[in-house]
Amino acid sequence: MSIQIEDARAFALTLRARMPFRYGIAQMVEAPHVFAQVTLSAGAARATGLAADHLPPKWFTKNPASSPADDIAEMVAVIQRALRLARLAQPGRTVFDLWQQIYHDQRAWGDAQSYPPLLSGFGASLVERALIDAYCKATGVTFAESVRANALGIRLGDIYPELSHNQPADFLPAQPLAQITVRHTVGLSDPLTDAEIPDTERLDDGLPQSLAACIRTYGLTHFKLKLCGEPAQDLDRLARIAATLNTDAPAGYAFTLDGNEMYQDAAQFREFWRALAANARLAPFLRRLLFVEQPLHRNAALTDEARAAFSAWPDRPPLIIDESDGALDTLALALDCGYHGTSHKNCKGVFKGVANACLIEHRRRTAARANLVISAEDLSNVGPVALLQDLAVVATLGIPHAERNGHHYFAGLSMLPAQIQSAVLQAHPDLYRRHERGFPTLDIQGGQISARTVTRAPFGADFSFDPAEFSPLDDWPSAAPGA
Repeated sequence: MSIQIEDARAFALTLRARMPFRYGIAQMVEAPHVFAQVTLSAGAARATGLAADHLPPKWFTKNPASSPADDIAEMVAVIQRALRLARLAQPGRTVFDLWQQIYHDQRAWGDAQSYPPLLSGFGASLVERALIDAYCKATGVTFAESVRANALGIRLGDIYPELSHNQPADFLPAQPLAQITVRHTVGLSDPLTDAEIPDTERLDDGLPQSLAACIRTYGLTHFKLKLCGEPAQDLDRLARIAATLNTDAPAGYAFTLDGNEMYQDAAQFREFWRALAANARLAPFLRRLLFVEQPLHRNAALTDEARAAFSAWPDRPPLIIDESDGALDTLALALDCGYHGTSHKNCKGVFKGVANACLIEHRRRTAARANLVISAEDLSNVGPVALLQDLAVVATLGIPHAERNGHHYFAGLSMLPAQIQSAVLQAHPDLYRRHERGFPTLDIQGGQISARTVTRAPFGADFSFDPAEFSPLDDWPSAAPGA
């Protein structure tokens, strides 16, 4: 069957956060949210697919010298380039063939522009997701079914040669997960208790604001704690977080740490870890740690120096990469360097995420490394499309808990038109509920969210709307939102 892309375009609107989200060197108060729309024909069938994401300044590049306007302009440029490549793409036998063509052309262009692969790949990932959505709609299969049967044509060996004789079904669960545990983000400026919130910053939107209030409201059991890279500040804040969790969280709670690339070399991070483990208030707390995400800056994370430092540190905590995971096959390099795994985010690529999950399971079996990790991290995802597609992939890969923070930093789907809000509530009553203030909000119970309707949908969202009611990305204002 021949698959042909007939059209590809994008639209955007600005979403304002309900509270600032401070991560690493950035603080987001609002950001553009982009919808990519791809129409394809698959044999005699024709369908239009959607994908969406925030444009978060400083995540793809972590360049302290650039302005938010510069960062957003670069993200818009890589999306526009990927859409142009999609419109020019030659027909393929499979979605994977079409994606490969677009991805490699985009990567070559990005390299010529001196864009890091994580950034140039972001544009290709939006097109990839919209392609998958359109294909699943055209053929009447779900994403999980298409991955299991390899109807998308994924060639694992094209990414990792050691998997050349395997299919995704050899490594992935027979059925997608029905429930996913929410790993709640504790941003660098998030209040820990209600008493910490100044009257001038107290929100009145009916949603919890402090960490303690979120635990009470959602029944949270898993947490992701941000580090700022200043040891004294981090030790003090972690001690206060530990006290809050020990008071308010269930007895079996667990957490991860996000280093946000704040350490310039492994020796610097090891020194911080030694101080952390020696802290009497924190040593018992560390027994609940699952892994540490991206402690080293991407320029230092995968070097020979890092490899040697990890080799000389056999009792290091489990470490995974995130921002360093730029190329398709970076995970293999990271594992050989001494890391324990990587994160999945749809913005880094769906096919890449499938291949990474398969490689992790393959190495668990063949190298007897039971402590390898494929995690799920967030890009402050919100509905009506981005969050749902991300959950569909996470459930299909069998990742039991995932960082989710879009519902925390944004007020549900209140920023979207009423007809879209109603469509989400009707199509996904297990995932969203109508808040007492009227807007859809995630229905988190016992620290978990349902993945049932998102895995029964073609690809995440089981409803349609036309994003053309928003601004065409080509007309997007050059002035960036405040971030």
